[in-house]
Amino acid sequence: MKFTFVLPKELKPMPLTDLLESEWLIPRKVRHFLRVRKNVEINNIVGMFHQEVHPGDSITLTFEESDYPLPTILLGNAQNIQPIWEDEHIIIINKKHGQKTHPNQPNETDTLLNDLAAYLKPKNQVPYVVHRLDKETSGAIIFAKNPIILPILGRMLEKKEIHRIYEAQIEGSLPKENLCINKKIGRDRHDRRKRVIDEKNGQTAITHISLQTKEEKTSWVSCWLETGRTHQIRVHLTSIGKPILGDPLYHPVPNSRPRLQLHAKELQLTHPFTKQDIKAHAYPFLSEGK
Repeated sequence: MKFTFVLPKELKPMPLTDLLESEWLIPRKVRHFLRVRKNVEINNIVGMFHQEVHPGDSITLTFEESDYPLPTILLGNAQNIQPIWEDEHIIIINKKHGQKTHPNQPNETDTLLNDLAAYLKPKNQVPYVVHRLDKETSGAIIFAKNPIILPILGRMLEKKEIHRIYEAQIEGSLPKENLCINKKIGRDRHDRRKRVIDEKNGQTAITHISLQTKEEKTSWVSCWLETGRTHQIRVHLTSIGKPILGDPLYHPVPNSRPRLQLHAKELQLTHPFTKQDIKAHAYPFLSEGK
């Protein structure tokens, strides 16, 4: 694998070793091989690790297959992929509802990851999972297209630098137009599929919710996450007596809606290599009724 990056103007000058370790999170073992193999070039000249790099410099990294062994992913159907935004490092997809993000068994071929693997195969790329959406949830989801950017995106998630905005349809209305739910979430001891509020043993979970539109008996709300726990929005809204319509686990009312009314409508981040601001919308929104 060979990658060439032009350092953006927003990046401050720093030694090459700091760029590889602190900014790009290249593992120590791989950095060692890059150095001894002379597989780093700065402006087409073999770079020294103590050498300072500057905005506008061209950095080329060449990796051996042993540096990043490729995962084996069974191929699905490439035609199921709806790209929203894409470059050589990142792809953001509009996931359909009813499809799992990734396989749980080695022989599965019908998940989003399988379909994406088929979509990327002609480009000699493979996908890497950054985060996930529940099977019943549709909308914007980001994948890494190479192992170089994967840990950087993971760090961005941890530092809340990837913003995910959802829309949900609930019964009634919110008690006020804007609220923050800060309740810990843990596993349901009686149903392994479900999560529950568990202030004693659960994980910290914070959801911000605002009223979007109010209808006669229901409302559309916008939600953005400070944390990313399994079923977080679904559990938090249920905990205040406002379950999402069509939720088969937390609001199993027959014929209320044909599907879970939860959609990841927007995903925002700053590209870690180019510093481009990315704002991806997963159209159509559920609230548009299209």
